[in-house]
Amino acid sequence: MFQRKLSACILKSVQQFPVTVVTGPRQSGKTTLIKSLFPHYRYVNLESPAERARLLEDPKAFLSAYPQGMILDEAQKIPELFSYIQVIVDETLSPGQFILSGSQNLLLSGKVSQSLAGRAMTLELLPLSYQELCSEGQFKDLELWKLLHQGLYPRTYHEKIDFLWWYQSYIHDYVEKDVRSFLNIQEINKFELFLKLCAGRHGQLLNLHELANDTGISHTTAGHWLSVLEASYICKRLMPYHQNFNKRLVKTPKLFFLDSAIVCSLLGIESSEQLAHHALRGAIFEGFIYTELLKSYLNQAKPVKLNFWRDYRGEEVDFLIEKGSSLLACEIKSSSSYDSSFLKNLNRWIQISGFQETFLIYGGEESFQVQSHQILSWRDAAQKIL
Repeated sequence: MFQRKLSACILKSVQQFPVTVVTGPRQSGKTTLIKSLFPHYRYVNLESPAERARLLEDPKAFLSAYPQGMILDEAQKIPELFSYIQVIVDETLSPGQFILSGSQNLLLSGKVSQSLAGRAMTLELLPLSYQELCSEGQFKDLELWKLLHQGLYPRTYHEKIDFLWWYQSYIHDYVEKDVRSFLNIQEINKFELFLKLCAGRHGQLLNLHELANDTGISHTTAGHWLSVLEASYICKRLMPYHQNFNKRLVKTPKLFFLDSAIVCSLLGIESSEQLAHHALRGAIFEGFIYTELLKSYLNQAKPVKLNFWRDYRGEEVDFLIEKGSSLLACEIKSSSSYDSSFLKNLNRWIQISGFQETFLIYGGEESFQVQSHQILSWRDAAQKIL
């Protein structure tokens, strides 16, 4: 099994909180990880109608029957569950009583904040980071575009299955059907079009009005659909940095999918060779680096302090990372070879902001330093920065 970096935070949380909540997209490895860390806990899958029926028959008795600990998978399936858990943990105040997992962060976090405030620690598990993938030695030399085409969901590496088929099935069963049923969407074709149009905007500034018009839906509907996709860990909006630096700034967020293979599948990219020459290869590479940085934060249970910066004239820095009172600037280039022109935006950033710590992350294999700039191979990016 891959060595998941979130393990340490889960173990620490269970020692300190009555309830530990682990959320993340479907198939990111939540259940596998939790069951491996706590083999003596009673495991209950609430997607099972039989398990749901037993729990609903007498919730308090069911939840109290396993003082050694209980794992409740897909806990958002029974929203009233959280009130019963609150009563039980308030009676005993013992840490490590319940571990809840779920794939819809919006539903889970809402109920946790209402019923379990101060009693629960919430952690997020995304698909594998590159370093986690490398914990299985056979994958450490995987070529960049093959990695981005296959994505980082663990099952495509664990099992000998055609990952192109797996992602088609994942999008159909979990993204389209799951999210669509939650939203009660009747116009299936429009939602499928919406997904593909979002994929075409991966790594770009998000114009929600334009996206709504292209899909043939209202601006409000587009915003609602996108919010649920975010809550289901399919995509995420990256917000611009707010400080002025005496310039008018772009206030529009960027849209990123949280796995490159989902983007490739939605865009019909059928091979790593096709991806390496695709018009969106730069955006897909940038999205990969974004998720690597995001995973590094989440795997340490740290607040995410990640933005981008762009002014009205188009001057920009791909990522800004807040580190204490300083700002780290990161520029992303998908090229496999370094060119001094890649430093243009970083040099301009230093002039405008006065912050000196900068990184260029590129698609090559060597890491080195040019003047004050750290040039990092994509393999070293998250590990060297955070």
